Amino acid sequence: MLHNRTLYIDADACPVTRESLACARRARVPVVIVGNTTQNLERHIRRDDPRDASHARGLDATHGGFWVDVLDVSIGADSADFAIVERLQPDDVVVTQDIGLASMVLGRGAAAIGVRGRVYTKVTIDMDLFIRHEEKKVRRAGGRTRGPAAFTDDDRERFTRNLDELLRRGGEAQGDVQGG
Repeated sequence: MLHNRTLYIDADACPVTRESLACARRARVPVVIVGNTTQNLERHIRRDDPRDASHARGLDATHGGFWVDVLDVSIGADSADFAIVERLQPDDVVVTQDIGLASMVLGRGAAAIGVRGRVYTKVTIDMDLFIRHEEKKVRRAGGRTRGPAAFTDDDRERFTRNLDELLRRGGEAQGDVQGG
């Protein structure tokens, strides 16, 4: 059986869950929202959204259709990350703010996109991990590093545009989507 691309949302503090679902509806791609049990992940789902593959919207010979599920994971460092990685198939797409998770996603042959619309690539992920490591060393030594800039409407628009493109053509051309 052919695997249909799935969109996974690392929903812990994700500011673009609503946009991710809208992109998946347009692309007719199933979604799994993953987060810890303290969150009300169900709040993101419309009442009329199908909740399983047998009721998928847009189902036809070429698409598995859109439906959405929630995966509650235990509270703990990286619980959502590991739950996503263990279910991941090549060509799936993951929305995450976590560079470590993005690296694992790329290693599994899937695509990863940050909440500001940056599509992670195998070409740059090692440098991203190195920078994260160096900044962590500075903070451990009592130093300060710059935090992220405020999230903007431009970030949201870039995210939507790039996720639409990833879902439309898949993860095979990951380096060609506009950076962020």
